[in-house]
Amino acid sequence: MGILKISEQMHENLRSSSAALSRSINAQAEHWLRVGMLAELNPNLCYGEICQLLIKAHQSGDLIAPVIQAAAEPEAA
Repeated sequence: MGILKISEQMHENLRSSSAALSRSINAQAEHWLRVGMLAELNPNLCYGEICQLLIKAHQSGDLIAPVIQAAAEPEAA
């Protein structure tokens, strides 16, 4: 665990989103970080598919394997 410096505007966005989605500010930040990481590693996936990967990862208790698997899968031609 560490400290992450973010802009005041991003903190306000986190605060607003976390309240609207009933998450803590830290949980909202982690969600955005996971989604962003998966989006960068898998530009072919849409938001819904990324959320499905996160749900599967949570259910399996392995939060990194689906990220690696999705990134390693060849893109459909």
